[in-house]
Amino acid sequence: MKNHDSYSDAYIRDILARSRTIAMVGASPTPSRPSYFAMKYLKEKGFRVIPVNPGQEGKTILGERVYAALPEIKEKVDIVDIFRSSGAALGITREAIAIGARVVWMQLGVRNDEAAGLAEDAGLQVVMNRCPKIEYGRLSGELNWAGVNSRMISSRRPLLGPKGVQHRVLATKA
Repeated sequence: MKNHDSYSDAYIRDILARSRTIAMVGASPTPSRPSYFAMKYLKEKGFRVIPVNPGQEGKTILGERVYAALPEIKEKVDIVDIFRSSGAALGITREAIAIGARVVWMQLGVRNDEAAGLAEDAGLQVVMNRCPKIEYGRLSGELNWAGVNSRMISSRRPLLGPKGVQHRVLATKA
C-alpha cells in the first residue's frame, strides 16, 4: 500500500491533469458548506462535478442533477471525491470500484486505510486527507496570489493553470 501520509506534487498533478469528471459524494446545496464551494471552484476550472447526496436526489446543485448513490451515475467517473466521514469511506470506495472510477479521493479529515487498501488492490489511485480544490489552487499557483505559502518557488509556468488544466504541447518543425 502507498504511503498516504505524504503525496508528491507529481502524483497529485497527474491525477488532476488526467481527470475530467468528479463524483462528489456528500455535495451540499448550501453555499456556505465546503463541498458547495469546492464543487463551484472545480466546475470553474473545467471539471464536470456530479453531486451525490441521497437527501437531495433529483434536485440540482450548481446546475448539476443530484444522484442518490454512485451506481446511479451512467457516465464515466474519473474521481470519487468523498465529503463524508472516515467510517463511510469504505462503502463509498466499494461503489467507486464497482462503477470503474480511477481515483478515490478522501477530503480533509477523512482517512480510511482499509478503504485505501481495497481501492489500491482494485487498481485505483488513492488520496486521503486532502482537498482537490486546495491542491489544484496550490499546484496552479493561485494560492500564491493570495499570499499562501504553497511550498513551491519556481519561475516556470504551473502545469495546472488558473483557467483549467494546461497540457504541454511539443512543437515540431515541418
